Amino acid sequence: MAGPSVSASIGGIDYQVRLEDGTHSWIADEPASLGGGDTGPEPASLLLASLGACTSITLKMYAKRKEWPLEGVHVDLSMKSTAEGTNIDRRITLTGALSDEQRERLLQIANACPMHKVLSGAIHIESGLAPQ
Repeated sequence: MAGPSVSASIGGIDYQVRLEDGTHSWIADEPASLGGGDTGPEPASLLLASLGACTSITLKMYAKRKEWPLEGVHVDLSMKSTAEGTNIDRRITLTGALSDEQRERLLQIANACPMHKVLSGAIHIESGLAPQ
């Protein structure tokens, strides 16, 4: 089974990229300080957004299945690259009348969300030129 696919295209507007997944269309860009038009999130923000969305959805699905009183999930993410690698800091706020045990289990489940697994596992990128 094939996984998700996205196409990215850039044209005459410096650094503005049109992204499409077959159903949705959105824009990425660079901030004005880097010569972009700041018309959309920068690529690093899109990566963090993927992890934040996946974390939130995974926790909501799990709590719903367990019938736990999770009212909301808020995820703050930041990323810092160093010579040793890249560190992502993820801070999760859970709202609702959850027990300490439920909160701890939800933290474990957050670490099992699909994007967390992708980002913490081995990633191989195969690049090639498309036929003209």
